[in-house]
Amino acid sequence: MIRVGLIGDYNPDVKAHRAIPEALRLAAGEWGRTVEFDWIPTPDLERDHEGKLDKYQALWTVPASPYASMEGALNGIRFARERKVPFLGTCGGFQHMLLEYARNVLGLAEADHAEQNPAASLLLVTPLSCSVSEQSFVFQLVPGSKAAEAYGTEEVEEQYGTCNYGLNLEYAPLFERTDLRIAGTDADGEIRIMEHRDHPFYVGTLFQPERSAFRERVHPLIRSYLEAASAVPS
Repeated sequence: MIRVGLIGDYNPDVKAHRAIPEALRLAAGEWGRTVEFDWIPTPDLERDHEGKLDKYQALWTVPASPYASMEGALNGIRFARERKVPFLGTCGGFQHMLLEYARNVLGLAEADHAEQNPAASLLLVTPLSCSVSEQSFVFQLVPGSKAAEAYGTEEVEEQYGTCNYGLNLEYAPLFERTDLRIAGTDADGEIRIMEHRDHPFYVGTLFQPERSAFRERVHPLIRSYLEAASAVPS
């Protein structure tokens, strides 16, 4: 049994929220495992988040931001990074993975998200130059990355959800000097996948791999994510 904590504010109208449970079941079922999951509202992680998250073998910060509590979302992401709990962040989860790292590792305490705080002095996550919402794109994966290993190829096609924000490229060079590295880009070279090189599985994607569940397909990233989780003591 693999227990997964889904960090985010559940809304049945959000396509990704409907897809994620089925994507987990498909991936676990492919190799004869079972998976249980809990939705964890972000305000619940503002206090005592360590005690609430200790029981999970994997964490996933899900789409549909801004979250009810940015603090709670960032607490959950930091827990996964520091405790080396297998982690996946998709769409808004990817954006907040970058925020957490910028604030707590890069020392950019004022790093913020333009959607939630457009007047912030340091906007790390800013509007994309072109909307990619509900579109599919081809991505190039970095050779040797965990993402490329999971897919078994270096070129993939994936679909976005409702997505209008990404990493402010002004700050991209700061990440490349750390363990949180670029793992995939789109055809224009825009950063769309990042991963932590010194972690069992810590991957963020701006697109939504969970949408593979709508086609009854096991997604390779989600398979690899659960494989890493299976190695964590229950």
